[in-house]
Amino acid sequence: MLTLQAPAKINWFLRVKGTRPDGYHDILSLIQCVSHFDTLTFEESKGISVITEAPVPGDENLVTKAALMLREKAGIKRGARISLVKNIPIAAGLGGGSSDAASTLKGLNTLWGLDLPPGELHEIAIGLGSDVPFFLGGPASLVSGRGENLSPVNITRPLTLLLLNPSVTVSAGWAYSELSGFSDESPEYPGEFITALEAEDLATLREIAVNDLERPVLKKHPVVADLKESLHKAGALFSAMSGSGPTVFGIFTNRDHAVRAQNKIQAPWSAVVETLV
Repeated sequence: MLTLQAPAKINWFLRVKGTRPDGYHDILSLIQCVSHFDTLTFEESKGISVITEAPVPGDENLVTKAALMLREKAGIKRGARISLVKNIPIAAGLGGGSSDAASTLKGLNTLWGLDLPPGELHEIAIGLGSDVPFFLGGPASLVSGRGENLSPVNITRPLTLLLLNPSVTVSAGWAYSELSGFSDESPEYPGEFITALEAEDLATLREIAVNDLERPVLKKHPVVADLKESLHKAGALFSAMSGSGPTVFGIFTNRDHAVRAQNKIQAPWSAVVETLV
């Protein structure tokens, strides 16, 4: 038996740079894992089965897809019983399903004794979803292309965040389709952002941080904008939407301040977390 924790993520910024021939979009994003986890347990079994209370149909579950793709890649007929405890909200912009898929690749690679190198796991991850390759590494990377190009970033200072989710559903495909133009930031932008983040230069972060998907999401779902405003009123030093939303997050000076804000705002779902370094 093997147990792994699959972390959630946030996008510090997300720039959409254009469309691709394959129908996806080219992006540039700084992604970092945070201390909120799903838990997966792997056991040998005759077939592939996923046991979970999460409301995801079996044929749409990325854990199942990851297991089947890994088995096909390895050319084996091994099985596994995978128990999945979901703590990360589904379709929340926090990458829970992608993180579960990456943990499945890592867990079964170990359970089945495959010893597939990172490059081969990366290939499978690309076929599973845009965020899956990031979760094979972490805890922080600049991500570009569709999500397959990763440049690890050494962020040494953990920050305390309050995550808020309004329990509305946002389709990532819809959010991308609503964009009216694409970003054209300078080549220095990622370095400037990372320098400001490491120095906790929150004034600069507030000035330069952009998630290109925020505009359509906030327009359709004003409650997301309301939660961002609530974070500021509760003392957040910086706030943003993660991925295609609807989860928003705010930086707080310490965990006590974040918990007080959490109790004050009373969102449908919330969590106080730290960034993983």
